[in-house]
Amino acid sequence: MATASRSTARAARPAAGRPEAAAAPAGAALGLPGGQLPAWLDAAFAQAQGLGEPPALLIHGPAGVGSYELAVALAAAALCETAPGPARPAGRACGHCPGCQTLRAGTHPDLLLLLPEALQGELGWGSGEEAEAAPSAEEGGGKSSRKPSREIRVEALRRAVAFAQQTSSRGGAKIVLVHPAERMNAVAANTLLKTLEEPPPRFRFLLSSAAPQRLLPTVRSRCRSLRLGLPPAEQAQAWLEGQGQSPEAAGLLLAAAGGAPFEALARAGQGLDAALWRELPAEVRAGRSARLAELPLPLLIDALAKLCHDRMRRVLGAAPRFFPADSLGPAGGSPQALRVLSDWARSLRREARQAEHPWHAALALEALLAEARQALADAAAAPPLNSRP
Repeated sequence: MATASRSTARAARPAAGRPEAAAAPAGAALGLPGGQLPAWLDAAFAQAQGLGEPPALLIHGPAGVGSYELAVALAAAALCETAPGPARPAGRACGHCPGCQTLRAGTHPDLLLLLPEALQGELGWGSGEEAEAAPSAEEGGGKSSRKPSREIRVEALRRAVAFAQQTSSRGGAKIVLVHPAERMNAVAANTLLKTLEEPPPRFRFLLSSAAPQRLLPTVRSRCRSLRLGLPPAEQAQAWLEGQGQSPEAAGLLLAAAGGAPFEALARAGQGLDAALWRELPAEVRAGRSARLAELPLPLLIDALAKLCHDRMRRVLGAAPRFFPADSLGPAGGSPQALRVLSDWARSLRREARQAEHPWHAALALEALLAEARQALADAAAAPPLNSRP
């Protein structure tokens, strides 16, 4: 499954010596100093502000709806040094005070951002390989060319606990922002428990998650919870058009992402734009791999799973959820077609579990496309439900 929010603007590199620490880059789409949150997050921001300043706030919802962006906006507001008033409409960061300027520059000393190595570059905090590189051979770490981790490691959480005990450098709040919080393994999450239970004054954890059920129950129970839903389609469509997408492309991308606008823009940034999405079923049926080979393997598997899902809906006579109906072939089918597609769906779920670490990416791509082409052909060849011998 693709990762949400990869469309974030690139930022200054993390502070030296604190690889997980970074201050937020400026950008209207992120609701950072001087910017604005998307319209669908306005009410959630107000709701979060209405909770006061809980020591730990868990913001969760479907991937790509803005949990991370809302957490960053709340962090910016908490670190803003301008007194509440006209300069801070709706309690947002003013964008002009020394705290906001330091945040914009990427050097705020009272914000610690915890991300998996693999997401640091994607979210604009510099390269994951540079930010938290493996120990060198001279340091006893052997090879340093390993892939960046997709987990938030226990060392990062230990630094967060130490950071919480330090005095605020600017005399205000101190914030640790964790995203995606479900990427903390059990050992790392347990490291936080005492700090979550007895936080220092004016210290806050902001946790962003698309899978809160994967967090330890002991972590969830120590957090106030704020749930985000999918935005209204018209607001998400307007936001995507504001990011430079045509109305038709915005609609296709939004459908492809299941209604999650940040996910939609991220997928386009990874190469799965509106034109390729419309043509993807035909590309698969024809066995053409050149354009699809440019996609990250997890994103390709997600796209094939959605194609399988929509083809099953067409067999049952239902409207597709993700693809344009005219790209999927005729409606109708048989129990045999459903069995073929169900087997394909199970195979894709197995492949998704190992997509981040394929045994051979090029061969995996060819195998996936061969299986997809065969499944679609077999489903199409099955007699329709209403056929008679």
